[in-house]
Amino acid sequence: MTASVRLAGESATQALGASLAANPAVAASSGMVVHLLGELGMGKTTLVRSYLQGLGWRGRVKSPTYTLIEPYEWAHYRVYHFDLYRLGSPEELEFMGIRDYLNADSLCFVEWPERGQGVLPAADLRLSLTPAHADESARDLRAEAFADGALPWVQALREWEDTPA
Repeated sequence: MTASVRLAGESATQALGASLAANPAVAASSGMVVHLLGELGMGKTTLVRSYLQGLGWRGRVKSPTYTLIEPYEWAHYRVYHFDLYRLGSPEELEFMGIRDYLNADSLCFVEWPERGQGVLPAADLRLSLTPAHADESARDLRAEAFADGALPWVQALREWEDTPA
C-alpha cells in the first residue's frame, strides 16, 4: 500500500508530523522500523521532530547526525531516531547494540538506512522525501507500507492529503 503527498514547505512538513502523532492508530504504532529516505535538507528530521512533539515530547528534539541515535522514552513507549549518515560501516550498528533498540515497544526512525544495509532490518514503512520540481521549498513524500503495522500511516497520509488547507 502506498500514498503520496505534496508538502508545500517546512510548515507543511511540521503539520503533517503533528497530524500523524494525533492519529490514534499511528500514535499506537510500535515494534516498527521506519526508513526515512531523502538527500540532506529534505525535511526528514523536521518530520520526526514534529511527530515527537505531537506525541507530547517537551524536551529538545535534535538531529542525531553526530550521536547516531537520540532516544525518546515514555513509561511504556519508546521512539528511537537514528541518523546513519556518519556511520563508517554497517557493522558499527552491531557494536552500538542495534538489536537492543528493535523491540515490541519501540518505534525506530532511521535516516540514511542504506548505510546500515546488511545489519539494519528491512523497513516496515519507507518514507521518501524528494524535491518537488515546481517549487524549491516543496517536497513530495511517498509512503510505502511493507507490514500491517504500517498501514495506518499510509491511510493517515491519504486522509491528510484529502484535508482542505
